[in-house]
Amino acid sequence: MLKVKNISFGYKKSKVLKTVDFSVLPSENVSIIGESGSGKSTLLKLIYGEYDLDEGSISWKNQSILGPSHNLVVGYDFMKYVAQEFNLMPYITVEENIGKFLSNFFPEEKQTRINELIEIVELIEFANVKVKYLSGGQKQRVALARAIALQPEIILLDEPFSHIDNFKKQSLRRNLFGYLKKHNIACIVATHDKNDVLPFSDKIIVLHKGVILANDAPQVLYKNPKSPLVASFFGEFSVLEPYGILYAHQLKLVEHSSLKATVLESYYNGNHYLVKATVDDAIVFFESKSAIKTNDVVCLEVSKS
Repeated sequence: MLKVKNISFGYKKSKVLKTVDFSVLPSENVSIIGESGSGKSTLLKLIYGEYDLDEGSISWKNQSILGPSHNLVVGYDFMKYVAQEFNLMPYITVEENIGKFLSNFFPEEKQTRINELIEIVELIEFANVKVKYLSGGQKQRVALARAIALQPEIILLDEPFSHIDNFKKQSLRRNLFGYLKKHNIACIVATHDKNDVLPFSDKIIVLHKGVILANDAPQVLYKNPKSPLVASFFGEFSVLEPYGILYAHQLKLVEHSSLKATVLESYYNGNHYLVKATVDDAIVFFESKSAIKTNDVVCLEVSKS
């Protein structure tokens, strides 16, 4: 397994990461979430061996992962890292980029492998197009395919779908994470998007100012957010005494109750409206099947289900 043991790191005097400790099993999908500047990308780079640790240790299957002061070439054969900047070759085709590091001794097997990966990232019609002519999202998909071409034991993904539009994002997530799980490839994903996390992750690590706030299964963190920061990742929420943190769907409109809210605004959200209101001095959010007029007073009921 990957073992990250009490690591600390700083670019200058201030620490970006402080005593971070966790492990990742083979084939496990672990997501790292947190606000911008929380240390997500830095943590991935440390795991890849791009920087030297200030304190602690990182290892994969008992092999120490060391930084540039120990290795002339950054990285290890068993690990791949896909950053937000794609290191692709612009003047060769999509399939040539994906197959660049595959063996030429078995050309038929190589082509079969390339075709499989192109299908996973949904770029069949662009197989023979030079990378320089692709959009940012298409380049990101090529980078993902190339990273898994050699079947790494573990893959590090930094905002892997950030450049990909919603028309392709849903199916690509299913294809990629399904492939990794099927082939027992461990995966660590740094992301700001809950849709990268909830359906696919075995564990979620919440980073805040370089410290791990939570490390648990998605279902546990979603149902019992320990702080407003955790809740904010999953959706609109309210903090309402004496109930604590409530997601918008946990406040129900009813005909009569002692919990009364004054409506401020209604936002169309597809199959429902998100309504912003006040309860005494607190701002709350709840869902409604239809828009509600500003200044209308409504009754609410708390449902934790």
